[in-house]
Amino acid sequence: MDYVMSVVELLAGLGAFLLGFKFLSDNIEKLAMNKLRGWFDGLSRSKWSRVAGVGIGAGVTAIIQSSSATTVMVVGFVNVGIMSLYQATSVIMGANIGTTITAHIASLQTINFIGFITVLTCVGVFMDMLSKNERVKTVGLMIAGLGLVFLGLDVMSDAMSIYRDNAAIKDFLASATNPFVLLLVGTVFTALVQSSSAVTSLIITMAGQGLLIGGAGTNAVLFLVLGSNIGTCITAILSSIGASTNAKRASLIHLMFNVFGTVIFTVFLLCWPGFMSATLAKWFPDAGRQIAMFHTFFNVVCTLIFLPFTRVFVKIATKLIRGKKAAEGESVEEKSASLLDERFLKTPSIAIAQANKETAVMAGLAMESLDTAFRAFIDKDESAKDKVEALNKEVSDLSRSIVGYLIKISSADVMSEDEKTVSAIHHATGDILRISELADNITKYTRNCKRDSIEFSPGVLKSLEQMYGKICDLYTNTLEVFDKKDITAIKAVDAVEDEIDAARRTIINDHIKRLNEGRCKPASSGVFINLVGNLERAADHLTYVAHAFD
Repeated sequence: MDYVMSVVELLAGLGAFLLGFKFLSDNIEKLAMNKLRGWFDGLSRSKWSRVAGVGIGAGVTAIIQSSSATTVMVVGFVNVGIMSLYQATSVIMGANIGTTITAHIASLQTINFIGFITVLTCVGVFMDMLSKNERVKTVGLMIAGLGLVFLGLDVMSDAMSIYRDNAAIKDFLASATNPFVLLLVGTVFTALVQSSSAVTSLIITMAGQGLLIGGAGTNAVLFLVLGSNIGTCITAILSSIGASTNAKRASLIHLMFNVFGTVIFTVFLLCWPGFMSATLAKWFPDAGRQIAMFHTFFNVVCTLIFLPFTRVFVKIATKLIRGKKAAEGESVEEKSASLLDERFLKTPSIAIAQANKETAVMAGLAMESLDTAFRAFIDKDESAKDKVEALNKEVSDLSRSIVGYLIKISSADVMSEDEKTVSAIHHATGDILRISELADNITKYTRNCKRDSIEFSPGVLKSLEQMYGKICDLYTNTLEVFDKKDITAIKAVDAVEDEIDAARRTIINDHIKRLNEGRCKPASSGVFINLVGNLERAADHLTYVAHAFD
């Protein structure tokens, strides 16, 4: 019965450990993701060096405590085409280094004061319960998560203590020396729980109680660690199902990195059977610390070996996973995917950034539609109506996609600052949609002019073009606000909008003056006044978009 209860206690401790890491990583992510998002944006917008990519991958993973989460984000970035395979490869290598921090945390359980750290669970929960400040509540949950991590480790350690003096169990563990079986066990177990951190921490906890796989002084336990590095790839592989060809290639690169590294280290450990006892034990007397250091050593060395061959990894992945073929047999680039990849929903801050980028794309299409309609009016070109309708359909489809994506984001636990951004994007999509509808109105004015043979003088057309030029300036300033989050551009937006209002008044007054003087036909009045009014309304909607983010 004691052994049954110890298993129950072990599972309870493992559950507390995993829940603690979830609280810890989720709340660190809330506090730091804006900064981390900036790192990813910088990487995707520039040709960063491979070393920088490794640093970003390691840093992000160490902060959010999950290489799987980092790799899934990378797969998502590759899937939507904003990160190249070459960039993704170095980030994935860095993520493998960053995830080893968990093993080092687990190895601290042998230190005497660790039991006192578990009180952080209570401290953090009370911070969450008693504070009304969202940031304090987030910090409290993060602290509670850290306390749960050590509480879980402490419970697991106590649960295993019953086996410490059981000769039969120790003999059984000591007999498990087949490296290939241990590799398979580590791979399969990690694939099932989808967390190499959990498996490695469990192995370290066992070692802390003297329950060493293969017995003391052998490399056997290290083969389990190697297997866990392969098993952790399952998350990225599952994430790439249904994704673009390049996203699948990124997952394959992750798998190749760990498999090739495992092969190298398997040969190394087989050739040096005393590596753990003769080298690791010399520098780190504690068995748990030896395992944690080996985990780091493995990923750092593999990164140093493979980083110069990043392009080789990309070429192999490209050869193994072929892209689509054109009808005549030539390779073609896949159509750019939507930025709203559902993989990002696991990290709401990243998902919101993607929704914002997609809204910028939507705004660009709406302005292209408006520009096409306006130029067609100036040139009396009715054929542009088809292009305007096609662009407006894209705008409408994007609007539905963005709104649906925002609803999914809102269902997650997001900070109030992010909720405000979600609300702003909701409002922005509505105003952008109105701009495309105004473009459709302008195509009707073009048709009316052709039908009724309405002519405008070069001076009138020039004044319209000057007004439209100010609308283009307003769009540029609006992008600075909602795409680049430059709130200082609001003043420029309001200034240009005032100029557009003044231009409308001047144009209308001049038109009325021409009517009174008989220099303008009354038939043109309805078209002209409505056209100017629609242009001014388009400017209003651009202003509303900018102010949604101030």
